[in-house]
Amino acid sequence: MTDLTTLTSWHADWSGLRAAVLGLGMTGFAATDTLVELGASVLVVAASAPEERVDLVGVIGAELLLQPGLDGVPSRLEQFDPELIVVSPGFHPDHAILVWAKARGIPVWGDIELAWRVRDKVRAAEWIMVTGTNGKTTTVQLATHLLAGAGHRVAAVGNIGVPVLDAVRDPIGFDVLVVELSSYQLHWANRYPEGALSPFASVCLNLADDHLDWHGSSEAYAQAKAKVYDNTRVACVYNLADDATRRMVENADVVDGCRAIGFGLGSPGPSDLGVVDDLIVDRAFHEDRHNAAAELTTHGELAAAGLSAPHSIANVLAASALVRAYGVSAEVIRASLATFQIDHHRTETVATRAGVVWVDDSKATNPHAADAALRSLPSVVWVVGGLLKGVDVNDLVARHVPRLTGAVIIGVDREELRKAFARHAPGLPVFEVESTDTEEVMRDAVRLAAGLAHPGDTVLLAPAAASMDQFTDYADRGRRFAAAVLDHLARNGHGND
Repeated sequence: MTDLTTLTSWHADWSGLRAAVLGLGMTGFAATDTLVELGASVLVVAASAPEERVDLVGVIGAELLLQPGLDGVPSRLEQFDPELIVVSPGFHPDHAILVWAKARGIPVWGDIELAWRVRDKVRAAEWIMVTGTNGKTTTVQLATHLLAGAGHRVAAVGNIGVPVLDAVRDPIGFDVLVVELSSYQLHWANRYPEGALSPFASVCLNLADDHLDWHGSSEAYAQAKAKVYDNTRVACVYNLADDATRRMVENADVVDGCRAIGFGLGSPGPSDLGVVDDLIVDRAFHEDRHNAAAELTTHGELAAAGLSAPHSIANVLAASALVRAYGVSAEVIRASLATFQIDHHRTETVATRAGVVWVDDSKATNPHAADAALRSLPSVVWVVGGLLKGVDVNDLVARHVPRLTGAVIIGVDREELRKAFARHAPGLPVFEVESTDTEEVMRDAVRLAAGLAHPGDTVLLAPAAASMDQFTDYADRGRRFAAAVLDHLARNGHGND
């Protein structure tokens, strides 16, 4: 029987460990490949998998059990008698296999814990960890860009799409990993003292209800997010406008000497980053922080980089706080921000025609993100809907009625939106896209939105919902929206403003 408490290094003896990996997505395959390389005996259990990964599992030396549905405990898994289960983020905690594992006392790790334990294969990079309901990916990309600008070898990993396990096995290694963490990944983190993460710096950007269908309650979701601060060594960065993040820091068990660093859109205190007139400034890391501040950039410079919306400025402040903790200078931050390019599908302007601006914010997959996009615009035709994931949209609709010219509802969860508009905006023109055909949904939505829009309006795709009901992912939804917009404008002969 392997003593798992000793497995806290790549160079420990992993040989003979019987490990089951649940799922064969990107993280599942990375976990499988890592464990096989370490010398473990690995059984992969999945409901489905891409064909190329199915073939690779056998090639690398693991066993694969594909069981469509996977709603019980396969007999082969029981026969395998695993000493450890590594679970992919998509598995609900109440899945039959995980309930079975708990009853039998089998430890369950996420891929993040496995990566932390074996991070010293080449050289153990520092980890900067980022979570939050919204803004994670942009903040991770910003922090990575700023660290690279300072000359550090750095990678953006985790929920951003690159498994952390791939990065820790890089043959050269990294100085810093900026790790985007979902609430799913954090749920499985810090469950075993010997494998507990201890990041250099960490941040929870904001907190609003999301993924309640997975976590079961707002409290459980918040508890998962709060784990990002556990054992932080240098800086816990929090949002001055979000008391939930401050309370997380106050309640976190951190390493002695770790500082709490706030960020916000107002004038900063001595341990904060913030805004003074046109300037984005840092007082927290200035040598004379009680009397002065370091200038990082200006509103004008951020506007030129497409980062002038309030939520984008907040992301810049959070990323700056994380890298300032790591020692990046104000001068490097300013120069690097000027060359940063924001990702597609994040308040991305598709076209401006006949006085109407068409904006793709398909990344707004929950009400909190949609709220940020809506707040930045005065007059909106709102394209909204998809999979609501158990989240209430009433407050979001009520808050933004005054700025709405009309709305177009898409997706499968239309009933809740229909009721919210009827309750809070009975006179507002609201249309629904009835089609469930992926090829037709955005074409119909754009046609209906165009009929509602007037000069001065913005047609905003900010769904406040997940995309998997009708699209592959949020990027697919955004691309189809943009294509439908350009096709509609071309066919109707609108000139460019």
